[in-house]
Amino acid sequence: MSYPGYGGHGGYGAPMPGAPTHGMQMVAGPGGYQAYGAYPGSFSGAPVNDPMWSYFTAVAGQDGEIDSEELQRCLTQTGISGSYSPFSIETCRIMIAMLDRDMTSKMGFNEFKELFGALNVWKQNFMMFDQDRSGAVEPHEMSQAVLSMGYRISAQTLNGILKRYSKNGRIFFDDYVACCVKLQALTETFKRRDNMQQGVVNFPYDDFIMCTMAI
Repeated sequence: MSYPGYGGHGGYGAPMPGAPTHGMQMVAGPGGYQAYGAYPGSFSGAPVNDPMWSYFTAVAGQDGEIDSEELQRCLTQTGISGSYSPFSIETCRIMIAMLDRDMTSKMGFNEFKELFGALNVWKQNFMMFDQDRSGAVEPHEMSQAVLSMGYRISAQTLNGILKRYSKNGRIFFDDYVACCVKLQALTETFKRRDNMQQGVVNFPYDDFIMCTMAI
């Protein structure tokens, strides 16, 4: 069942098919990504044969985690942006915040793999609308992209999102990803509190500030 403001793939604007499931990691394989168990933040028992492992360990510290600046370097080295501009440091910060369940402001390899899987899905979605490969989409295309991901939001809310993430009337890939990260993170935060799945929750003021300002 879909509820106002959610709906789509499994309700609540769930990730598109192929996107990673929280708590499970993704490895490339025939037909897309397949889940495998999470690895801890340390390097012990990590998948040394995984092609993503070399990118991660090249920038990670001895604690087996990376911060936003290291994530930015790591993603640039993987080439995930393709012909688009590399991710900004601010977008990398909110990427970490989306998956920072232990509130360390850092990301372990399992979280990095989860993020990489989501980025691949978001990039494919963006490229569907950026047909001229200019690195940007028009507002109406961004609206279609958001709806295609399963989010059911009002025209007023969608217009506010477009104004927030557009530059000179267009939405560039980095801002598009930042928007996707926030939409997913805030929707998941809301979903965890909406026990009755009615699209309505009560937020204590401090909890609301924490949820919105931490992303």
